[in-house]
Amino acid sequence: MLSNSKNILITGGAGFIGSAVIRHIINNTGHSVVNVDKLTYAGNLESLTLVESDARYAFEQVDICDATEIKRVFDKHQPDIVMHLAAESHVDRSIDGPGEFIQTNIVGTYVLLEEARDYWSNLNGDKKNSFKFHHVSTDEVYGDLEGTDDLFTEDTPYAPSSPYSAAKASSDHLVRAWQRTFKFPTLITNCSNNYGPYQFPEKLIPLIILNALEGKELPIYGNGKQIRDWLYVDDHARALLHVALIGKISETYNIGGHNELQNIDVVKTVCSILDELVPSKLDGINKYEQLITYVGDRAGHDVRYAIDATKIANELNWTPDETFDTGIKKTVEWYLENTTWCDRVKDGSYQGERLGVVKS
Repeated sequence: MLSNSKNILITGGAGFIGSAVIRHIINNTGHSVVNVDKLTYAGNLESLTLVESDARYAFEQVDICDATEIKRVFDKHQPDIVMHLAAESHVDRSIDGPGEFIQTNIVGTYVLLEEARDYWSNLNGDKKNSFKFHHVSTDEVYGDLEGTDDLFTEDTPYAPSSPYSAAKASSDHLVRAWQRTFKFPTLITNCSNNYGPYQFPEKLIPLIILNALEGKELPIYGNGKQIRDWLYVDDHARALLHVALIGKISETYNIGGHNELQNIDVVKTVCSILDELVPSKLDGINKYEQLITYVGDRAGHDVRYAIDATKIANELNWTPDETFDTGIKKTVEWYLENTTWCDRVKDGSYQGERLGVVKS
């Protein structure tokens, strides 16, 4: 390993955002990665096939709630930085079954904090002084901005609405408490809605793309006027590594894409791009927008999220590269070019096994 390169332990590295961070690190830096992932339904090693053979990449299939295994991973790999992304992350699933969210997002974060703190306390010299625990969170912990033109800042009080955001808020509080009480070197980022390649098809944008291509209904919650700030996942990946390397201990940084849009406008934009790239051959469907169907609203659905990302721009000199127009075009094109990945994720034929391995 190069003298100035870091060994970065990433939890949830087979997920949507985690895999983007790993691809960025392996493809564009000299740092090494240890990917710790339980491989639940949203963890997909096929998102890492382009980097998995690199000598700077290692994979450990481990549940962050398993303290013994987490300790083994720390002892074996001796990381310089922890980037904690492992989480149950889909709001709808948290409404249907909150238990897993409590276990992974709260208990799992506690276990990881304790094992990381024990590991850190036994380090010496520069390795101890430069160690960081970077906790990756969401803007959903801040609640709803309905009826205002305000933006979420790093000082916005927490007011989570769903079991998912409440569990993430709880984990954020644990991370801050470990820094305040034990002087454990933590920092936190809160991001807006991510989109881009390799996103699990239950999320809005890939769901719309894939349903449209199959001539299925495009379900929109309520009136579709919920507003989100959209952040291209590769921009987020760059930001996360940047914060992990040069962010200040105990600080929080909001990461946003500067793209506030209503959900219905996002869906119509996707339909318009598909009309251009894959003109509909479906009977009775001239434009994909005709497939839009309004369904009952999500329980406790927040109306507006919007991030103020001034701090990370001013203090760490980070801004997103992609506009929504450029990012969404890249995203749609990626799904059109990677139908095999989509099919395998959707039909469940990929179950987290290592691929391309000859069985004796």
